[in-house]
Parts: sequence; structure tokens; C-alpha cells
Amino acid sequence: MEYDLASVDYILQTTRSVRKRLDLSREVDRDVVIECLDIALQAPTGSNSQGWKWLIVTDADKKAKIGAYYKTSFEAYAKRGRSSGPGAQDPSEAKKVYKSASYLAEHMGEVPMMIFPCVHGRVEKAGAGSQAGLYGSIIPAAWSLMLALRARGIGAAWTTLHLTYEKECAEILGIPDDVTVAALLPIAYFTGETFQKAKRLPAKELTYWDEWGNT
Repeated sequence: MEYDLASVDYILQTTRSVRKRLDLSREVDRDVVIECLDIALQAPTGSNSQGWKWLIVTDADKKAKIGAYYKTSFEAYAKRGRSSGPGAQDPSEAKKVYKSASYLAEHMGEVPMMIFPCVHGRVEKAGAGSQAGLYGSIIPAAWSLMLALRARGIGAAWTTLHLTYEKECAEILGIPDDVTVAALLPIAYFTGETFQKAKRLPAKELTYWDEWGNT
């Protein structure tokens, strides 16, 4: 079977966090989301356990409450600032990202749909290997979901700031205590036609062979 690698690569290279370009006024087609979830559930999961659950929220009151917690968490996060590192952005780029993230925080409660990728088990009760396995059993599927949505004109952003208020948000949504929420994905059709490749360091500058530091 031959693949259209150009199309596959384009989706992979242009699927990223959509914040300011989320269409807050347009309802997301639920059938399309379920179609994308069926695709996402083909992702690998530890021991083929398939312990994932997907909580989709469209209720306006619940979204508003979650959005308020998210905004409060973002404001505290913004005050702490961003540490520097080898992949740190230049000041102008960082400013653009901050404005985009700030916009999402302001409007999180207004997005048409929120999706919470969840997995059975509590990460704090597991050792390092089990923690990796727990997140590794849900994150690949969540990323596949974002790719499938992107291919159908629907944007998303991987966010976790609401987890500062995990218990409060879980109470709003009725999430059991033995379930780990991996992220909050705000979902909406995106405005505009195209996305560009992000600025990234080349792989050869980030890759070692056989042992740490060996390029």
C-alpha cells in the first residue's frame, strides 16, 4: 500500500496548539469527533490494557467553571515566568506565544467543546516506570486524536494548567478518584486556511548516538 507522504508529513508538521484561531462561535460536529476518537483508539497502550476514557464536555455552565479555574492557574503560571534552555524562544517569539496563551486562558470557558483524555489509575501511587506506562497508555491516543481532528479542520491545544485545581475540576465533572486526567483539550474548528511549520532546532543538534553527549 502506497502512502501520500507529503500529506501525512504536512499534517504532522502543522499540528500544534491552536489558541487564537479557535472558532468560538461554531458548534463542533459530535459525529466527527467520535470518528476521530475511533481512529485515535488504534494507538498503542500499555499491555494493550485500553484503560482510557474520554470525557467530552459541551455543557456551558461546566465549561465556564473549568475555564475560570484554568484562567486562575494561568495567571499564577504567567507570574512565575518561563525558564531558559536550549530550545528557549527569542523574546519576540515568546511574546507572541504568551499573547496566544493569554487569549486562550481568557476564553477557555467559551470553547465549543472540551475533551479530557483520562486513564484508569493514579500516577502518584506508581513508581517511575509505572508512571511512564500510565501516561504512555493515554498520550499517544490523545495525540492521534489531535492529528485526526487537524486533518478535518478542527483545532486543539494540549493544556494541563487546570490540574492545579484537579480535585475541584473532577468534582464538577464527576471524575472518580482512581482516574488520572492527562490533559484538557479545547476543541473548535480553526479559522484561516493554513498553518506554518514551527521554528525548531534541527534534530542533529538534539540527538546523541549510543551514549549521552555522543553526537
